[in-house]
Amino acid sequence: MNLSQCRRMAGALIGAALLAAAPAQAEPDVLARPALASAKAASSVMLAIAQAGERIVAAGERGIIVYSDDQGASWRQAAVPVSVSLVGLRFANGRDGWAVGHSGVVLRTRDGGQSWVRQLDGAGAAQRALDAAKAGQGGARALADAERLAAEGPSKPFLDVQFFDEQHGLVVGAFGLMFATADGGQHWQPAMERLDNPKGKHLYAVQARGDECYVVGELGAVYYSKDRCQAFSAVQTPYEGTYFGAVATGPRSVVVFGMRGHVYWSGDAGASWRQSEIATPASLMAGLLLKDGSILLSDETGRLFRSTDGGRRFEPAPAAQPAPTTGLLQTANGSLFLSGVRGITRAALK
Repeated sequence: MNLSQCRRMAGALIGAALLAAAPAQAEPDVLARPALASAKAASSVMLAIAQAGERIVAAGERGIIVYSDDQGASWRQAAVPVSVSLVGLRFANGRDGWAVGHSGVVLRTRDGGQSWVRQLDGAGAAQRALDAAKAGQGGARALADAERLAAEGPSKPFLDVQFFDEQHGLVVGAFGLMFATADGGQHWQPAMERLDNPKGKHLYAVQARGDECYVVGELGAVYYSKDRCQAFSAVQTPYEGTYFGAVATGPRSVVVFGMRGHVYWSGDAGASWRQSEIATPASLMAGLLLKDGSILLSDETGRLFRSTDGGRRFEPAPAAQPAPTTGLLQTANGSLFLSGVRGITRAALK
């Protein structure tokens, strides 16, 4: 696959997998139809990757979730009750994990990713938002937004998930969607009022380190919380384009990245920013804080870039067979795994 083909495939992947911007109705059967078992599940398009104890878990298109207990040598497919694309994945420990995706789906596992149950979907999320707005939460604008959300059906995707422990978590998504739970997802409540987001900007990622939390999204959206995502302040950055992710590197230190090779770093929780040096015009889709304290980013073609100075400068970090990448994971023994259009691949930084 040449570079041009990679970029075309990456553009299609990003557009289709992360966000369908048109408010089309979700197909009802994909919420009721379990993911199809496939012998080639591990080579399907994978959109997120995470670690559950020593286990590696990845999630992707058509509700497919796979897991490996032998460092990627072999994979098993999980039992998943839906067949929508899953784009976000997080584990609080070796057992308790959550996956989110299209049609407003939130799934939970209690066995390290082997089996999953649905906790929420777009219809339920819309009803919860409408109930909260009718009870006076958020005012007239919140009520109008909730009524529109309910009328459009379960069409809005959740795009990322963050959990601080087995009980307290947050999901974010398209059109400013944000829901929170304090009981492991037994109850999800709308939390859109925590952000100053009157235009309903898409929220692509939520990243936490300690008690600090960052949410990033389109049109330069960056929000910072110092109390586990309970209250956010809007942060101004020099870029007005989309951010696809953030890497919290230390107390009040963060790197945000997004479209057309734009990367910025801050050491004061966003009070000031400096643009990072990086040699790519391509959109940056995934980031990871490595165990040695360096930062790894991947652009839409799968090329890797590494910073050893807190995000000020990124140097190319060649890896074999680059391909469009959606997620990065480093295991306890230092092995690097990538999720993307080729499923899950293991990379060795050169």
